[in-house]
Amino acid sequence: MNRCPITYAQVEDNRYSPQGLKLLRNGLSDLQLFEYTAEEQRKEAYRRASKMSIQGVQPKLSAILDLKHQKFALVDRGGRYILKPQHLYFQQMPENEDLTMRLAGMIDLEIPFHGMIWVKDNSLTYFIKRFDRRGQNDKVPVEDFAQLAGMSRDTKYNYSMENVVKLVNKYCTFPAIEKVKLFKLVLFSFIIGNDDMHLKNFSIININGKIQLSPCYDLLNTVIEYRKPEEEIALPLSGKMKNLTKKMLIKYFGKERCELSDKVIDAVLTNIFNVVPEWKGMIGNSFLTEEMQEKYIDLVDSRLKRLELL
Repeated sequence: MNRCPITYAQVEDNRYSPQGLKLLRNGLSDLQLFEYTAEEQRKEAYRRASKMSIQGVQPKLSAILDLKHQKFALVDRGGRYILKPQHLYFQQMPENEDLTMRLAGMIDLEIPFHGMIWVKDNSLTYFIKRFDRRGQNDKVPVEDFAQLAGMSRDTKYNYSMENVVKLVNKYCTFPAIEKVKLFKLVLFSFIIGNDDMHLKNFSIININGKIQLSPCYDLLNTVIEYRKPEEEIALPLSGKMKNLTKKMLIKYFGKERCELSDKVIDAVLTNIFNVVPEWKGMIGNSFLTEEMQEKYIDLVDSRLKRLELL
């Protein structure tokens, strides 16, 4: 029996569940195999890289959903989805990112619509709907924190988490609200092993004149995916990038730097503690191999213990 890579629901002879297709678009009765293999997608991503406004380690493609032909189609302009194929060297990055984004959503972090699609070599490609587009032609104003800080792609690691908080205070309409989101995102990234939250992975978005943190993106368990990093965080906190402690993350970052009350911090921690069994169920139901699932759960357990949440 197959499973739908959009909903994780079991299906019999189909590739996608009716619910998964409906989430993509009302009226979609099927979705054709994506017509590029993973290797062909990587080549297309390289060829089209200069036309993409979004860059990064993973190869990325811009696409639209062609309802008439029931398929994703690559475009250079006007794309509404970002596609990320299998990486040449690092295994199961689409499966990892899709799972990690789902875990983030389970603690009420805002995430865009996302999932995976089958491609013609029977591999999976990750897709995410662009949150910086609205309607047919409208662009929603979004700036990443590298832009706000006057940094470049080459200097996106030359900053600190303390200064990230200062950017939230400076640019967000209601910084007190956004700092709760920031605190939760930083805790989440630590727990699931995302050590690559550099300046370009934080953004603000303008929604009808209200400046707030954008929905989350590029969330990935980098520890189990493609390296054993010496650091546990991309931007130093209290001058440190490894051996982070509960005191550093919760008391220093949450209470002192983000200026959150004990009540707010306790609510965030309780939210995470209560969802852990569901997280583990989701990891076990993911498209990662059993070995990768075990590594994921072991890492989560070890990080939760350091925060005294397990």
